[in-house]
Amino acid sequence: MQWTLVIPLKPLALAKSRLADTATDGLRPGLALAFAEDTVAAALASPAVRDVAVVTDDALAGRVLAALGARIVADEPRGGLNAALAHGAAAVRAVRPDAPLAALNADLPALRPSELARVLDAAGEFPRSFLPDAAAIGTTLLAVGAGRELLPAFGTDSRARHRASGAVELRPEGVDSVRQDVDTGEDLRAALSLGVGPRTAAAAAQLLIPGQ
Repeated sequence: MQWTLVIPLKPLALAKSRLADTATDGLRPGLALAFAEDTVAAALASPAVRDVAVVTDDALAGRVLAALGARIVADEPRGGLNAALAHGAAAVRAVRPDAPLAALNADLPALRPSELARVLDAAGEFPRSFLPDAAAIGTTLLAVGAGRELLPAFGTDSRARHRASGAVELRPEGVDSVRQDVDTGEDLRAALSLGVGPRTAAAAAQLLIPGQ
């Protein structure tokens, strides 16, 4: 089974505000783009992934991620994360109606292709499932089989909301890189300890991060 991934990305100028204690306003957009680049590159390298659709209205991010091989879908709803994901899923299903698809966060700079494949293989056992983040509060991946609606409920306490919606919580071992999203400086340090992709490593080198 090969999956299509839908990855949402807000305008870079608005991204990663919670990294204010670690990165200046001038550095955060580049850091957010680096996260997305490493996430998309790793996803496309996974044997379980057929293609990637990125939902964004950011022109620079669109050009850069398209050059990596992603399909760019304009964020026409402009109604936030879940609206963007629903729109991206509909765009994918318009072309591949029977595709299994998964929503994936854009801020997984330590993502390993083999670990992503392990998660998606586990997801293939269920009609709808999700992977909680490293903090066990949010969600980094929401997957549905052919013919199923994504019904994303990302945002505050999304782990509880996805579970309440009937999605099965995935618990594969050894997939830390798929769970480690980056919202805060502490998250970034955790990702760096796992080993991030080259673009994030270069961007993070401009920051003063204790223990880096």
